[in-house]
Parts: sequence; C-alpha cells; structure tokens
Amino acid sequence: MAYSDYLAERVRNALSKANITAEKKMMGGLIFMVNEKMCVGVDKDKTSKQDRLMVRVGKVHYENLLLRDGCRSMDFTGREMKGFIFVYPEGFDLEVDLDFWIEQALAFNASVK
Repeated sequence: MAYSDYLAERVRNALSKANITAEKKMMGGLIFMVNEKMCVGVDKDKTSKQDRLMVRVGKVHYENLLLRDGCRSMDFTGREMKGFIFVYPEGFDLEVDLDFWIEQALAFNASVK
C-alpha cells in the first residue's frame, strides 16, 4: 500500500464535519475530495518512505505556509506545483498540527468555485 491507513483515518476523522464527497486513490495515495474538489491527500515519499500529507492551500498563503516545520513544495513532475504543499511527519504528528493543515485546506476549498 502506498499510504498509511492510520494517517488516512486521522485525516478522515479530522474532516468528519466537512462535506467529504469522495475518497479517490490517485497519484499513489489517497485523496479526500470535499465539495467535489481535491482537498487533502496522504501518501508515502518514495525516497524517504515517510508518510506525508498533500495539502491544497492555494497560492495566496503558499509561500508563508512553506516555512512551517515539515513542509516542502509539491513537485510530482519535477516542477513545483504552487498551491499544493507536502507536509512530513514533523509537521502533522501532533493533533493540533494536523488540525491546522485541515483548516488550511478547508479554508481554501471553500474559496474555490
């Protein structure tokens, strides 16, 4: 499996009050769709084998959010995908940190038409 069931369950629980419209296996992980839009995903880094979150945050706060612990730009294709952030365990191990990322993703999700 290309993602942690435990992390997926943590994200699912954190999104429990949101309108999860689907869970899709894609990009080697599991993506949570909220209001039919990509919101948060979980997978494993193929190089380090670490669990990580993929968080869709948009471009407005992107640069500032990259400064947080455990954050890296998302670059599946070798090119930075602005508006999407990978968060590694040091950035989401604590519930308060996971909640922060879920809030960021949901705030952006609500702003997308």
